Amino acid sequence: LYVYMWLGSIECLLLAVMSYDRFTAICKPLHYLVIMNPHLCLKMIIMVWGISLANSVTLCTLTLNLPRCGKNILDHFLCELPAMVKIACVDTTAVEMSVFALGIVIVLSPLLFILISYGYIAQAVLRMKSKAGQRKAINTCGSHLTVVSIFYGTIIYMYLQPGNSASKDQGKFLTLFYTIITPSLNPLIYTLRNKDMKDALKKLMRVEYESTEMKRN
Repeated sequence: LYVYMWLGSIECLLLAVMSYDRFTAICKPLHYLVIMNPHLCLKMIIMVWGISLANSVTLCTLTLNLPRCGKNILDHFLCELPAMVKIACVDTTAVEMSVFALGIVIVLSPLLFILISYGYIAQAVLRMKSKAGQRKAINTCGSHLTVVSIFYGTIIYMYLQPGNSASKDQGKFLTLFYTIITPSLNPLIYTLRNKDMKDALKKLMRVEYESTEMKRN
């Protein structure tokens, strides 16, 4: 549970760091290598891992210390914090408020930073006179925006809502979505920006199509 929460928090904060990388690349291209130097990248990664670890230790400890009064069967795919809070046999208002407060820090704060970054990026793209430059900038940000939309949409719905407002089936589906489906799509979303990967995928689809046609004939 601790590792699961730790990695989930890392994903949230890492997407914000990536948005800063996109902002620097598009809004300050001549200074990119100076700003995004290895020393700064290392510090940002250490900060992301450290904050995420602190969040995991705090939330998981609060949740695991709740008394269950014999309720030891969790109707879920995995040990999801909201589901574990629901089977506690005491008032969980304080824990839910803690989850909500840390959710704002770990989820909404990075999301706000991402939106601000993309606000500046949009202004920079609109000022570009070259259509090719605009396409290149959009291509640079497209994959990141896709992952942000999918990941944050489900996370916000899961962790920043009243405790009993979602059904168990909704919770199961959303957990399955952002823990398995979204990470599985990440390699595909990010690598499709690469021209070599696009060409390889087209070649693979063409070979598959030709093979299917030969079998039919």
